[in-house]
Amino acid sequence: MEVVILAAGKGSRMFSDKPKVLHSIGGSAMLEHVVRTSRALHPQKIHTVIGFGVQQIKDYFARSNTADLTWVLQAEQLGTGHAVQQALPGINIEDGENQVLVLYGDVPLIQTSTLQELLSQTDGETLALLTVLTENPTGLGRIIRNTAGEVTRIVEERDANSEQKQINEVNSGIMCVPATKLVRWLGEIRNDNDQSEYYLTDLIALAADENCQINAITLADEIEVQGVNDKTQLALLERHYQMNKQQELLDQGVTLRDPERVEVRGELSCGKDCVVDINVIFEGTVSLGNNVVIGANTVIKDAVIEDGAHVLPGTNIDGATIGANSLIGPYARIRPGTVLGANVKIGNFVETKNAILGEGSKANHLAYIGDAEIGRNCNIGAGTIFCNYDGANKHKSTLGDNVFIGSNSVLVAPVVLANNAFVAAGSAVNCDVPADSLAVARSKQRNIPDWKRPTKGQ
Repeated sequence: MEVVILAAGKGSRMFSDKPKVLHSIGGSAMLEHVVRTSRALHPQKIHTVIGFGVQQIKDYFARSNTADLTWVLQAEQLGTGHAVQQALPGINIEDGENQVLVLYGDVPLIQTSTLQELLSQTDGETLALLTVLTENPTGLGRIIRNTAGEVTRIVEERDANSEQKQINEVNSGIMCVPATKLVRWLGEIRNDNDQSEYYLTDLIALAADENCQINAITLADEIEVQGVNDKTQLALLERHYQMNKQQELLDQGVTLRDPERVEVRGELSCGKDCVVDINVIFEGTVSLGNNVVIGANTVIKDAVIEDGAHVLPGTNIDGATIGANSLIGPYARIRPGTVLGANVKIGNFVETKNAILGEGSKANHLAYIGDAEIGRNCNIGAGTIFCNYDGANKHKSTLGDNVFIGSNSVLVAPVVLANNAFVAAGSAVNCDVPADSLAVARSKQRNIPDWKRPTKGQ
């Protein structure tokens, strides 16, 4: 079996310079969802027909393995039949048993299980079609059946008569066709219709004329095969996608304080007894251990949060590992490259980047920790700044175990503070501090008597 994904359209009703298929559902482009579902079927090849925004699409997928993807250019959009024709040169027609599954890049919620059922209904002599029942068939191709209930053709909305427009079984566009027959039928379709396009749906009538068996699987859930043509439909599918994700989490035993206010825009795995408060967004790949608590108004992206960690409200975590039983926030910003050991405390308005903090270390208030390696049981006082950037290059600060940094201090990297070093509050440290030493790096205080405060206007 080979897959052909039709993804050449611009999507003018999206009012965007971005190709329609790159607009996202659940944090991934719609086309990426379809490719991922296709891969789950283990096809020999995936042929993706593109036309508008070719380079944008290729650039998007360049970040991942595309060895199984074949890009096919449809320079002119002359209909779905014409689009599939562009993929024919790369399709194996020598094997009489080879099937071609046609999918759409703007139908992101199609399920693997549905496609597996569809594939089970076809062989080298049989065509399988996915239809759907809908209360509002306006704009969609109607399924025409004979008195025996067999599918004989599909009539597009523009070409349907008043009686046919009353039919509520419509074409999803998804079909599986024997490769050898597909080649022949595509050569026979014509564009003598209202839009002067080559409709892939005309294959159904050609198959019926040859008495080729057509097996139709009818879905009751029209959302699964809903296409996206505008931002309203995009929002509808996003909401449906999130509802499914929320239900999956509830079924796994995750406590969601308000399921409708939790968004999953990637892959989220959770251990036992996790609690997620309101207005939480998960992006990329996130893993929560057992007994993890996520506070309200939190964004977590590409992170591992280990057992018993507690993330307080308003925190932003991106590209980090949070150790077991750590306490983060509120309003902390944990940036890429941060690795926190067990029982670490990162408090309000603390920012970390490319920083390693050992077990039991803490920075409870108002600090910036960048490009640092910090040992166990260290204390970073309020207002501490790790000066890691000299205007051209980044430099590293290294702290041993049990180091104490007094409030409002500045560490000018590169600098090394050995075990048990102590920095007095208000110090600017730009030299190494030996073990068990106190560093005092501040100017001497002067008191000027009889000081007269300035007044306004002077």
